[in-house]
Amino acid sequence: MAGGHHIIVGVTGGIAAYKTAILVRELVKAGDEVQVVMTRSATQFITPLTMSTLSRRSAIIEMFPPARDVAPDRWTKHIELGVWADAMVIAPATANTIAKIAHGFADNFLTTLVLALRGPLIVAPAMDVDMWLNQTTQRNVATLRDSGYVIVEPETGELASGLSGPGRLPEPEVILRSLREVLAGIHHDLRGKRVLVTAGPTYEPIDPVRFIGNRSSGKMGFAIAGAASQRGADVTLISGPVALRTPRNTRRVDVATAAEMQVAVEREFPSADLVIMAAAVGDFAPVAPSPSKLKRDDLADDRLHIEFTKNPDILKTIGQRKRHQVIVGFALETDDELANAKKKLAAKNLDAVVLNNPTVPGAGFGTDTNVVTVLTARGEAETLPLQPKTNIAHEILNRVVPLLH
Repeated sequence: MAGGHHIIVGVTGGIAAYKTAILVRELVKAGDEVQVVMTRSATQFITPLTMSTLSRRSAIIEMFPPARDVAPDRWTKHIELGVWADAMVIAPATANTIAKIAHGFADNFLTTLVLALRGPLIVAPAMDVDMWLNQTTQRNVATLRDSGYVIVEPETGELASGLSGPGRLPEPEVILRSLREVLAGIHHDLRGKRVLVTAGPTYEPIDPVRFIGNRSSGKMGFAIAGAASQRGADVTLISGPVALRTPRNTRRVDVATAAEMQVAVEREFPSADLVIMAAAVGDFAPVAPSPSKLKRDDLADDRLHIEFTKNPDILKTIGQRKRHQVIVGFALETDDELANAKKKLAAKNLDAVVLNNPTVPGAGFGTDTNVVTVLTARGEAETLPLQPKTNIAHEILNRVVPLLH
């Protein structure tokens, strides 16, 4: 794929830093503009002069340069680059830097820049085998994945220590391929648009300690919010109770019940351009939740009788009120899937509906993958094969963003 992108290459203190020089050279040859950012430890393995020469820009190392070198905009350089970059790749990424990013540390220019970055981040770990397999490192890498960062898995082979196992930095062409795949999926077609996304379950209280809910993890809705943000949208994410990190550059509103979600959606709806209702809103709620904890011994016939009422149909309500908005619903179906999804599309005045079946392998609750079919009011229907929810999110947007026009 041709270059022409703005790429930040981060280099941290690992012996594999010599491979990064080749990566920088290949990016420049392809026509990309490259800015190298190095940690102090990285300079022990490869010189800033080498990286500056190959990138044709002065490599940045220090957060606070000598006063004589400070230009008027130097103190906000991390902000400027965070906006300038189409993507950032860190290769090699040490266990130390991975830990810092996972926990939001900003104690050098590279980690501070990561926090200010608007585009995608590709991380290529490299370290000794026992450091890579350490549970702490694996938890930190999982955190980066959950945050939407792309991890280029280390290769298995002989390491600098003489040991053998996973931990080798992949060859530059492998990292470059991952970077190009990410760049190919980047669109800025939602700049200037307000996107409202709902995600997760709703919990309806039975008493102060119990509730009726569902198994939604919120991962699909959070992936959509993150994808919309990457594409330039002003994103508001209304979420039920989940244990997920808020996507970058996203305003999050937390709710618990369907009634709370309805209030939040109706408040945000008038200013939205695109609304994607991925939340699994509960259909029913107890009529009269107990003000105190229900005791087993208080049951007269060993049975608990709870009267339920219908929850508000948030999707139908906004479908009736829409003016300029494009509204996308989700249909979770286990029987007569297409027929039920088409019925929902028409009955709720939607522009599109995303159909999925939780009984399909890889598409159940809590998974990192999904299989969906996107149906539009124009009569289009397309099934997207099993793939990560982060990919599915962009594929959904690829099909609904044109409806805005």
